[in-house]
Amino acid sequence: MNIHMAQAPLADQMRPETLTTFVGQEKLVGKEGIIKKLLVNTKETGFFPSLIFWGPPGSGKTTLARIIANKLKREFYEFSAVNTSVKKIEEVVRKVGPGEDQLEIEKIGRDKLPTPIVFLDEIHRFNKAQQDKLLPHIEAGDIVLIGATTENPSFEVIGPLLSRTRVLVLEQLNESDLGKIVRRTLKEIKKEIEKEAFNFLVESANGDARVAINVLEIAANLAKSKKISLELIEQALQRRQFTFDKKGEEYYNVISAFIKSMRASDVNAALYYLARMVEAGQDPLYIARRMVIFASEDIGMAQPTALVVANEIFRACETIGYPECAINLAQGAVYLSKAKKDRSSYDGLRAAQEDVKNYGNLPVPMKVRNPVTNLMKDLGYGEGYEPQTEESLLPDRLKDKKYIKE
Repeated sequence: MNIHMAQAPLADQMRPETLTTFVGQEKLVGKEGIIKKLLVNTKETGFFPSLIFWGPPGSGKTTLARIIANKLKREFYEFSAVNTSVKKIEEVVRKVGPGEDQLEIEKIGRDKLPTPIVFLDEIHRFNKAQQDKLLPHIEAGDIVLIGATTENPSFEVIGPLLSRTRVLVLEQLNESDLGKIVRRTLKEIKKEIEKEAFNFLVESANGDARVAINVLEIAANLAKSKKISLELIEQALQRRQFTFDKKGEEYYNVISAFIKSMRASDVNAALYYLARMVEAGQDPLYIARRMVIFASEDIGMAQPTALVVANEIFRACETIGYPECAINLAQGAVYLSKAKKDRSSYDGLRAAQEDVKNYGNLPVPMKVRNPVTNLMKDLGYGEGYEPQTEESLLPDRLKDKKYIKE
């Protein structure tokens, strides 16, 4: 292959066309994998279900959809929710397949024609109304939908569509899988690679086959000899991509891991997840804000100065900004992680809120009411109140409640 003359990107040219050449996702495509079983069942019944592929970039979602269509010998229509509309997809439903005219369809019977497969990449980009419009076509058996998303379908795909499809989870490719893909690509483009360059590429691709092949393509075109060096891979890669969709699941996963690591007093983990957010360009005030909340929620009365420190971290981030405020965030993360923990204030508040929801506005005891008028005094407002008392000042129905254990 002359990669200088190739028209399509190398990553497209290297897509496997069969399950035997597909790398990774053994749980789905292996001998006992669900896709293998579905394909066998389709031979017997003619039915193949609509699917949602959920997995990270470069894990094989598009490739797998194409392989399924090829294996079933079905018409395959590929769309991206970023630049298409439901109207364009609906045109597929009415479309006459290649090599068939209207008379042939009438002779065969439209209901006996193989159902076309519609692949919709980034299905989470369709809004609720757009997703709703797909439902009748799936229910009528006009199309087999294979949607692909990098986001959690539980949040991004409407319930009725989820109930009519089966969600299959694709995992991030491991370094062994990426290694196989890189070696296959090198063989195809007739290039060799230094061991250090190979290891760096596989590690830096972060489980994304497309990134690995794209970097390899650039490095191969820069190479003046048959062997690709570490320097060329570094030049082609420029910088590892740490960005994440600010509305995506990974966004919530990382901040959750950061908070839970501080809660568990795991300083090393807290710093790692902080670094992930910093490198991805997360708003430092968002991180600092969560630390202020954490100081009261998780540390509370065990170390009240934690709230002071957290507020100062927030102020420092507000004043200084990136890149220097990352140091302030690191100091805060270490301090909060090492601090003693006491959630009694937080838990007590939540318990009191629950009682408010359950019992509504219970009458305030007369002794703690404010006698702002003579009439109120006459009615007994504030009567008998003593600051130093062991008697409960809660409403009668809750007088034995203890939100904070002494």
